[in-house]
Amino acid sequence: MIDTQKFESRKSAVIRKPDGNPEGKGLNGLLSDWSHSRPTGVVAKPRRQLLAEMFTSMLILSAAFKFRPVVGVANFLYLIDGEWSLSLIAPDEWSLERRAGFAGTCVLQRDMTWTIIPSELLALANPVSNAIGRFYDGFAETLNTDLSLEEILPFYVDKLPYYQRLYASALSRSVQASVILGNDESSSCRDWYTQLPALVEMEL
Repeated sequence: MIDTQKFESRKSAVIRKPDGNPEGKGLNGLLSDWSHSRPTGVVAKPRRQLLAEMFTSMLILSAAFKFRPVVGVANFLYLIDGEWSLSLIAPDEWSLERRAGFAGTCVLQRDMTWTIIPSELLALANPVSNAIGRFYDGFAETLNTDLSLEEILPFYVDKLPYYQRLYASALSRSVQASVILGNDESSSCRDWYTQLPALVEMEL
């Protein structure tokens, strides 16, 4: 027979864990992040524009960052010790050494593509512009294949940290939707490759 008094005593000693947790992790946090990274307002785009946005977005998502980007909020891309880093700290708030690695001001759009206002440094030959040139060469090489654009999109890259992986997936869904809306599903990456502008013409 159950000792109801003892049962009620133990029951009152149990403290119910609140939904989610203060760090925003766990299932509720994951669903929230997934919702915030859902592309909206996706439209068909000219090929050169879509390629420029892919290049810019993939460059930014190759950077290290540990925060959830917010649509419309300025972020700042730096080259630090040869590695890309995305920060909420503007260059005029940092040291001269860090300012020397400033690549541009980045903004996440509603469709989960990124735009960037390039730093004046990119007009000169320096480690920052050279690093972007190398990234562009790698981007172009990725397109030099008979695979479809959908097949090379980073829908899920296990080695990426959480937020980079989340927003790379969001970018992929956005680009895929734009391609479908533009009736370009049958085009191979090499078809897109022929539309690549020279680096100096890229609208970052």
